[in-house]
Amino acid sequence: MPTVLHETADQVLTLTLNRPEALNALTPDQREEIIHLLSRASATPDIRAVVITGTGRGFCAGADLRGAATTAERTAGDVARTLRTGAQRLIAAVLDCEKPVIASVNGTAAGLGAHLALACDLVLAAESAKFIEVFVRRGLIPDGGGAYLLPRLIGPQRAKELMFFGDALTATQAEHLGLINRVIPDTDLSHTTQSWAERLATAPTRALALTKQLVNASLDTDRATAFAAEAAAQEINMTTADAREGIRSFAERRKATYEGR
Repeated sequence: MPTVLHETADQVLTLTLNRPEALNALTPDQREEIIHLLSRASATPDIRAVVITGTGRGFCAGADLRGAATTAERTAGDVARTLRTGAQRLIAAVLDCEKPVIASVNGTAAGLGAHLALACDLVLAAESAKFIEVFVRRGLIPDGGGAYLLPRLIGPQRAKELMFFGDALTATQAEHLGLINRVIPDTDLSHTTQSWAERLATAPTRALALTKQLVNASLDTDRATAFAAEAAAQEINMTTADAREGIRSFAERRKATYEGR
């Protein structure tokens, strides 16, 4: 059985982590498969939205650390290189995907698994889901972009609280903090996720990609740079068929039909 299930329906690519016996802890092979599939989604016009979820009780329990208990054979630079080429590449692949990505968090999201969810553009969580910055419990520092993502979502003080103590957050607590978009009853998570994904898949895809790019870059740039990027993105977007359709449909007083081009 594949450890990453993937299917495309109604222009939505759904990636499902499939190691329920390990709460979907990520192996290197799974990580590389997800990176590859996200890259392919960016380059495939007929994919217009992506969903990431998991099977069983866990969304993703983080990186599979079996075999990583000893550092005796490591040399200087190995750990940093492993992070750059592994966890950080995964998070970057989500942030850089040119299609909107929804995390459908069906259960525990811990460590890298939490960061995988929080890197997504929209996060829906089942009522039973939990988010855990588990690193401090293992004597580790956050990786997979955690110290980059969390302060941008909830501010530095809240981020430090989560990372210093490693307490589990319920889905409701995560929503109140602003970490996620919605808490959904467990039985409704799949339906709500599909509804959101279908809405995104019928939206102007290139406009969403450019919007995502602008928002993700906004906290790292000054106003002049942000305004220049906005103007350039608008210039690019106005060359798309969807932009022309949007303007034409407004003038003709009808609903727009977007094709993602």
